[in-house]
Amino acid sequence: MWDESMYDTVREIRTKTTTYLGVGAVEKIDEIFAQFKEEGIASILCVTGGHSYKITGAWDKVEAAAARHGLRLALYNKVTPNPTTDSVDEATALGREAGAGAVLCIGGGSPIDCGKSAAILLANAGKTAEELYCYAFTPRKALPIVAINLTHGTGSEVNRFAVATITRLNYKPAIAYDCLYPRYAIDDPALMGGLSPNQTRYVSIDAVNHVVEAATTTCSNPFAIMLAAETVRLVHANLPRILAHPDDLRARYALVYAAMLGGTAFDNGMLHLTHALEHPLSALKPTLAHGLGLAMLLPAVIEECYPARPQVLAHILKPIVPGLAGMPDEAPRVARAVEQWLFGLGVTEKLTSVGFSEADVAPLCDLVEKTPSLGLLVSLAPVEGNRERVARIYRNSLAPMARH
Repeated sequence: MWDESMYDTVREIRTKTTTYLGVGAVEKIDEIFAQFKEEGIASILCVTGGHSYKITGAWDKVEAAAARHGLRLALYNKVTPNPTTDSVDEATALGREAGAGAVLCIGGGSPIDCGKSAAILLANAGKTAEELYCYAFTPRKALPIVAINLTHGTGSEVNRFAVATITRLNYKPAIAYDCLYPRYAIDDPALMGGLSPNQTRYVSIDAVNHVVEAATTTCSNPFAIMLAAETVRLVHANLPRILAHPDDLRARYALVYAAMLGGTAFDNGMLHLTHALEHPLSALKPTLAHGLGLAMLLPAVIEECYPARPQVLAHILKPIVPGLAGMPDEAPRVARAVEQWLFGLGVTEKLTSVGFSEADVAPLCDLVEKTPSLGLLVSLAPVEGNRERVARIYRNSLAPMARH
């Protein structure tokens, strides 16, 4: 069994954020602001984007709580999907002008990652977002962070990771520092009913990718694997339900919980090939949804990695591919089954569908090699992440696997 392979290896297990999970959790913002007031914080930078922060009603709750406790809010609402270092610098400048003592992120992974990054820069005067994402300095401190999560996928509200595209270079690296843990996270499924069907698909698939990778890295631990199995079970059972009935709060709650588990899983087990290879895709095509990019790559990544971690993947993928024996030669069958599962959810695109071709494989491999942090992710894969294997994954993701 997979759990017999780790008993003699010391693994670090992480869980550091206080999360409020459940319908009505957004009301906890009042208690959080009361605590900030007691700590002497007078101004808060609020980082968000689009219109969901208003449409969901989250902003009304935030404004009311701030008024009750005499806190000033500085609103930065220009974050786009796949946030850039330019956005981080703009948000930081606003926060500095307002004298912010904390950062509140409202939204999905993009606003949360942008807000986390700004929290670091506000506590490290004179530093820029490009310096942060090019690893020009190692931050030890950040302003207190609160995340009101509006999607069920990234898990960024409960972990130490953030991602941004370096505008000048088209690099999309990830950073991971202990000071990036939000002090509080709010996961309220009632705020997520307005997600479109595609958004619902993509963010939930992101959660599945998190745990497939986290459970199979060279530094994974039993906690990450346990969380992975539960995440896959919850998404498999509840994503079809929510696509059929978007107002089903029980199903939405299960997906929110799954995403939170997924974020904790990869905080413990890290990530590897799927995320390392997706970041160049959305760096080159910023409108590409992160979860869609991952979905297009996942079957090919599983085919490469399954022989190295057959028992772990057989265990966590059981709801999607029942009856596995955990043998290396099952890899092609498992990869095709996962692709068919994605297709059955309505995610039928492959790389050619979104404009990539064979001619893009070499430039994409170059970005994997050159982008800060992606080399680390590749090195954590259970198989050697050489250029030949990376190119094969991209190539095998251009079209449905049945055509290969």
